[in-house]
Amino acid sequence: MSGDVIVVGGGVSGLTTAVVLAERGLRVRVWTREEAERTTSAVAGGLWWPYRIEPKEQVADWAATTLRVYEEFSRRPDETGVRLVPGVLAGQSPTALGAWSAQVAGLRAARPDELPGGHTEGVRARVPLVDMPAHLGWLRRRLEAAGGSVELRAVRSPAEAVEAATAAGAAGTVVNCAGLGARELAPDEGVRPVRGQLVVVENPGVETWFVVADGESSRTTYLLPQPGRLILGGTAEDGDWGTEPVPATAEAIVARCARIRPEVAGARILAHRVGLRPARAAGVRIERETLPGGGTLVHNYGHGGAGVTVAWGCARAAAALVPGG
Repeated sequence: MSGDVIVVGGGVSGLTTAVVLAERGLRVRVWTREEAERTTSAVAGGLWWPYRIEPKEQVADWAATTLRVYEEFSRRPDETGVRLVPGVLAGQSPTALGAWSAQVAGLRAARPDELPGGHTEGVRARVPLVDMPAHLGWLRRRLEAAGGSVELRAVRSPAEAVEAATAAGAAGTVVNCAGLGARELAPDEGVRPVRGQLVVVENPGVETWFVVADGESSRTTYLLPQPGRLILGGTAEDGDWGTEPVPATAEAIVARCARIRPEVAGARILAHRVGLRPARAAGVRIERETLPGGGTLVHNYGHGGAGVTVAWGCARAAAALVPGG
């Protein structure tokens, strides 16, 4: 299939951007090195929450836009993978949150009986929790229904993708949603991994999510109930490229989560997962540049651990920079 636009990257940012463009009438191809289920997005816990992401002012708008979309999707959870789930962020008060918090209906200070593990303050909210494997599959089907396609193909340079788009009779437009791959593709040495390890267990009956807020620590604690499983986390190891689970780290994750919900200590382990969040020193980059020869390159990367949270807001902002988008 020929395409007016090539989107590089098959994670949540790439697929969402491709859907926006395709549903605006452009012919879109997604080039991805890996199937969606092998991307960092598939490993993500899927909680909507602005987490370690800059710049704050723009993030508030992107997150609010995405929240509204997910609220609509939550009406069809079996189809979209999106549910609205109540939970607690411990370690922060509502006044410490950003401007985006005003967009979350019912967000309030947590009561003492809602704060396990000895925590003294927190925030209670009902927000989207996305089953990422299911959601990625749904995004791909929605893209294909709009006439787009997904190809397993590595990209060595923007020029290669622009040349392919031009040869197909298109305008030579490429959207860079390559995540960590943008370090070489852009190129941008400010892109770096933030390693996240998690443990997937059988859910012993946990129905609400729980997260401890600590934006500076390399260790995080969260429990995220997904259909058929419970995700326990985690880590935020800046600059670590390791992709193999570390057994001692997994044990520590389960122990931290068991201090919050003791019943998880004996839960059967289903899987160990590692994902490399694509962080960027200067924050999210949404920008257009003209390449030698006249091709257009639009960037949409640097989302760190909040790609799910800003996916639709960033996709629409990037699409607005695409000729005809």
